[in-house]
Amino acid sequence: MWDRGTVVLSGDVPAQIRALSFIKFDARVGKYRALGMYYYRIKAVLDSLGVKYEDGVLSPVCRSVEAARRPSLRQYQEEALRSWLRGRRGVVVMPTGAGKTYVAIEAIARVGQPALVVVPTIELLRQWERRLSEHFPGRVGVWYGEEKRELCITVTTYDSAYVAVEHLGNRYPLLVFDEVHHLPSESYRQIAELSPAPYRLGLTATPERADDLHMLLPELVGPVVYRMAVSEAAGRYLAEFDVEVVKVGLSEEEMARYKELERVYRGYIRARGLRFRSPSDFGRLVMLAGRSAEARRALEAWHEMRRMLFESRSKVDAVADILRRHPDGKILIFTEYTALAREVSRRYLIPEVTYDMPDQERELVMEMFRRGEVKALVTGKVLDEGIDVPDVDVVVILGGTSSSRQYVQRIGRALRLKPHRAKIYEVVTAKTREVDISRRRRRGVG
Repeated sequence: MWDRGTVVLSGDVPAQIRALSFIKFDARVGKYRALGMYYYRIKAVLDSLGVKYEDGVLSPVCRSVEAARRPSLRQYQEEALRSWLRGRRGVVVMPTGAGKTYVAIEAIARVGQPALVVVPTIELLRQWERRLSEHFPGRVGVWYGEEKRELCITVTTYDSAYVAVEHLGNRYPLLVFDEVHHLPSESYRQIAELSPAPYRLGLTATPERADDLHMLLPELVGPVVYRMAVSEAAGRYLAEFDVEVVKVGLSEEEMARYKELERVYRGYIRARGLRFRSPSDFGRLVMLAGRSAEARRALEAWHEMRRMLFESRSKVDAVADILRRHPDGKILIFTEYTALAREVSRRYLIPEVTYDMPDQERELVMEMFRRGEVKALVTGKVLDEGIDVPDVDVVVILGGTSSSRQYVQRIGRALRLKPHRAKIYEVVTAKTREVDISRRRRRGVG
C-alpha cells in the first residue's frame, strides 16, 4: 500500500522482508513500512520468494505513453540509452551540447509509461516542455507555482517536486532528473526517497559535487551507466576547440597583500596538519573557525585571497585584447561575482545577464544575443545551466577557481558542432593558486 511517500506492508510479512535494513516496524499502525524508493527492491525479494501479494503502490496517471515521433539518435546516444535500459536505472554523463535530452526522450518512448521530468529552473522547464511536446503532442503537462497541469509526461522543478512528492510520487513509474547533481542535496533527495518509481534516469555533464554528496546517487537514481568526456566528443559530435590560458598579474601592492594572506592561511593549515584531499575536506576548516580565533583568521584570509583573484581589475583589462582578436565572433564572458560582470559591462558596453535582472529584461537581452544584434554578453553564474544559450564562438572565463562542473558547463556553451574551431580563454592570475587549479581542471576535462 502507498502512504504519503512510504510503502506499507500488510498481512503476513516474510522474515526475509522484515530482515531488510530499510524495513521498519511502525508501532502506530502495527505494520511494516519503508521509504518509497525501496519499492522495487521489496518487489524483487517477494518475487524471488514466490510470494503472492497484492500491489497497490503505483497508481499511474496514464496507462501508457506512445511517441508520435521518435528522435534520431547518434551512435553514442544509442550506446548511452542501451546502457541505461539494461537496468532502467542510472546516470548518463555527457558534455553540455551532446544531446542528453534526446536520450531521455527516447528512454521515455522505450519504457512507454508515465514520466516525471525534474529540472532546476523554470527556463529549463519550458525548454523541456517544448522539446517533449514535439515528440509527445498533447501528452505533456507542467507542475510548478500556479500552473499545475498533470499529464502523461509532467515537467516540474526540483523545488515544486520537493513540495508535491507525496502527491505526485506514485503516479509516475519513470523519473528523469535533469542536472541530477542537484538531487543529493538534503531537501531535494526526498524527491527520490519518497517516490516508488522503479525506473530512474539522471542526466548531467558532471555528477561530482564538492561536498561529496554525489556518493548518494547510486542509491537515489542508480550508478553512472555511461560517461562521455568532452575530448571524446570534440571534432565528431561537438566542435573542436582550443584553450588559451591568459595570465595576468596583481599590482605590487596587491601581490604583497596576497602573499601576506597566503602566509596566514597556509601557516595555520600546516601547523594543524590539515590536508584537503577533496573540496569537502574544506568543511573541517569551516567547523574549526566556529571555535578558534586562529582558524577564523585563516578562513578570513582564504576568503580575501579568493576575492582578490576573482575581482582583479587586471582581468577586466585582459578582456579588451580578447575582444579585439574576435571582432566578428559571438562571445560569452563568465565571472564568479556580479560586481566583476558589472565592471566588464560598464567598461566595454557589453550587456550583462545576472540573477537580479527582471525575467523580461533578461529574456530580451538573450533574444537579442540569439538574433546576433548583440555580439557579446557578460554573466555571473546564471548562465551555467538552466537557460537556453545560443551557440557561441568564444567563451571567456575570468578566473581559474570555478568548480570542474562549472568549467565543463561553461566551455560547453561554445561546443555545438560547427565548421570552425571554438576558442576558450581562461584568464588567471599569475603566481597564485589559480594557475595550478586551472591546470588540474583542464586535465580532468579529457
